[in-house]
Amino acid sequence: MTGTEHFKQAIKAYLDERAKTDELFAVSYAKVNKNLNDCVTFILNQAKAIAQEGGCGMTDDEVYSLATHYYDEDNIEVGKAINCGVIVNHRVELSEQEKAEAREKALKAYQAEELRKIQQHSSRPKPTPKAVKQEVSQPSLFDFE
Repeated sequence: MTGTEHFKQAIKAYLDERAKTDELFAVSYAKVNKNLNDCVTFILNQAKAIAQEGGCGMTDDEVYSLATHYYDEDNIEVGKAINCGVIVNHRVELSEQEKAEAREKALKAYQAEELRKIQQHSSRPKPTPKAVKQEVSQPSLFDFE
């Protein structure tokens, strides 16, 4: 899943939860002329405007307030679609089974790498006994009398 998809998921999760707890927002959230893709486009255009003014990022609260603003306002300028990547700061929680599977996979990868190193080391050409004898049998200057 791309960063933009994670971004959409995070926005949707927030909006769904907000609609459950805030009846007034639930009415705005249910408007037929509003959709998540336009909401994300609106947020990205606002982020682009902030970046052009010298900003470099947005907090979660700023993003969520823009999403809420998009749904609350009837006449809002969404802007053009922006082709960009979005970085979402979220933590992935793994189950114990997923942790065990990841650990097993990492262990197998480590073992395979170590085995490859050993095989590579043992496949190096070893000096032949013939070459060793030639070195020993070469006369030295001190051998001549």
